[in-house]
This record gives sequence, structure tokens and C-alpha cells, in this order.
Amino acid sequence: MSHIPVNHHLRPLYRALAGLIGVFLLAFGAVGFARAGGSSWFAEGDWTALGLPTNRAFAVVSLLAGAVILGAVVVGRNVDRFVNLYGGIAFLVAGTVWMPLSHTGMNIFNVTVANTIVSYIIGTVLLAAGLYGKVSTERTGATA
Repeated sequence: MSHIPVNHHLRPLYRALAGLIGVFLLAFGAVGFARAGGSSWFAEGDWTALGLPTNRAFAVVSLLAGAVILGAVVVGRNVDRFVNLYGGIAFLVAGTVWMPLSHTGMNIFNVTVANTIVSYIIGTVLLAAGLYGKVSTERTGATA
């Protein structure tokens, strides 16, 4: 893993983007849970949050993912790097799984193609934040 940059100069930008994603997921989950609160957990319906379809289970999963991402961003110290890296991979895989399942009876999260696109965007940004977020206390290339 020697090719992964350490102490990249844009790390604060990637960390801020990951924080914004965490806030978005928390807002999406809270609005989605409020709108689909009286329904069953895996029901399909017309509930939307921030323009994306949702249901009660998807709202709770979004709340949990947003809390984990935002918590890792607050902690920092390479914890955010690992959460962003593996979270980005998880969002990309989830988007890939949702695409063929969106119009079947196995659509337990009430997702559409729009959810898939947003999942790909979130996954890509988190993956970039994870790849460029590595920090080290060593000073590389410095002369005494």
C-alpha cells in the first residue's frame, strides 16, 4: 500500500465532503422516518425524503450510516479513512445490487434508479476520501 498518499494536501476537503455526506444521510433518514413512520418496515409506497423514495427500514439504515460516517469524521486519526474507504465500497455495492432489484418483489428498501445513482455518487466520494485521507505523524521528505 505504499502507493496510497499520506498527509495529502486536500485531506481537509475530502474530510469535509465525507462530513457533508454524513449530514445528508442523517437528514435523509430523519425526514424519511418521519414521513414513513406509520407504515410497516419494508413497505413499498410513495414516501420520499429529499426527493428520493424511502421506507421505514431504509430511513433507519440511512440514519445509522450517517451517524457512523459523521462520527468517524469527528474522530479523525485514520478512523475516518477506514470508515470512508469501506463505506464507499459498501455504497457502490449497494447501488449495484439495487439496480436490478428496484422493479422486483425483492425491493425491500423501496429504492429506484435515482437511489442507485445517489448511492454511486456517495460511494465514489467516500472512496476518494478514504484513499486520500491517510495521515501519519512522520514527516516525509523533510530535512533537518
